[in-house]
Amino acid sequence: MPDSTPTDPPAAEETPPTVPPVEIHLGDAVRLRQPLRYLKTADPMPMLRPPDLVDPGEVGRVVEIRALDLRAIRFRRGTFLINATDLEPAPTDG
Repeated sequence: MPDSTPTDPPAAEETPPTVPPVEIHLGDAVRLRQPLRYLKTADPMPMLRPPDLVDPGEVGRVVEIRALDLRAIRFRRGTFLINATDLEPAPTDG
């Protein structure tokens, strides 16, 4: 005869924490939330570039908003396509 004692429900899988959406508009000052594995140029024919072209904490400007939540950000060493979830607003000196 099977045991009729109740069992604990299976544990829910832990989901990684999601980044809350941040409104990023044209002309906003932004910086990277964390280092990226590579950078993709915002050229008509994009190329992958090494991530060390953008220094940690470097502030860039949004110069274009593209489909699929991508933003073209102009940094000191180039303009790169970066997902909006990888960006955070940078403090502005006012």
